[in-house]
Amino acid sequence: MSLKNDLANAGKVALAGAAAFTVATAPAQALTKSEINSLTYLQVKGTGLANRCAEVVGEDSITPKSGQKLVDMCIEPKAWAVEEEIGKGGKTEKKFVNSKVMTRQTYTLEAIEGPLKVEGGNIVFTEKEGIDYAATTIQMPGGERVPFLFTVKDLVAKGNGGSFKPGFQMGGDFTTPSYRTGLFLDPKGRGGTTGYDMAVALPGLQSGEEGDDALFGENNKTFDVTNGRIEMEVNKVNADDSEIGGVFVATQLGDTDMGSKVPKKILTKGIFYAKVE
Repeated sequence: MSLKNDLANAGKVALAGAAAFTVATAPAQALTKSEINSLTYLQVKGTGLANRCAEVVGEDSITPKSGQKLVDMCIEPKAWAVEEEIGKGGKTEKKFVNSKVMTRQTYTLEAIEGPLKVEGGNIVFTEKEGIDYAATTIQMPGGERVPFLFTVKDLVAKGNGGSFKPGFQMGGDFTTPSYRTGLFLDPKGRGGTTGYDMAVALPGLQSGEEGDDALFGENNKTFDVTNGRIEMEVNKVNADDSEIGGVFVATQLGDTDMGSKVPKKILTKGIFYAKVE
């Protein structure tokens, strides 16, 4: 099975329980967009509200036309899981293990926007700009920390209908850039576009022969770009304010440490908000 299909299937299975999950964990102080806009800087400072998506009230329907846009899209993760091989009775199987976030409250994507169009009676959303990535680190039960770039860059999400209403679903693939850029230098001063070509503290392994093989991935940095997938389901629509809200499930690969390690598969669940303009 290809990685693309694997990610898609994981997302669809998890999306089935995402709505119940978010209802169970929804904070009591959830605020609408207008309520958040009415707050002053000092009322928001230190509360975590800046990392929160607005709540939508209503179960209306919005039928967008080609040329309109989704703006102010907010994507807020609520839970994370990492795929791990679990052994039992001499057999191993891959399962997603619940993990906890270690990053401070800066992991929500915000101000994302892009055009809407209708193809064959179905809505298609194309992500164009916004704060569409966030460097995030999660910790597995055993203590291992997994960094990844939470993102929806270049997302093309295709819907299953021509109107935003409760039960409407859309999903698609997105691009996940490297967690680190080419200017990053590791502890040995090696980098992708700058720095040393090899670890200068290990002169015995600089011959490029047998000893250097073990360090090939460390010495030859790469900017790995992988694919992810997100599935979204609308459960709230406010036609008066042109707002939609719902739940999402995203699957993507974690950091490769610039090509030196195999990335782990990460599952993210949460809520989203957007406005039709």
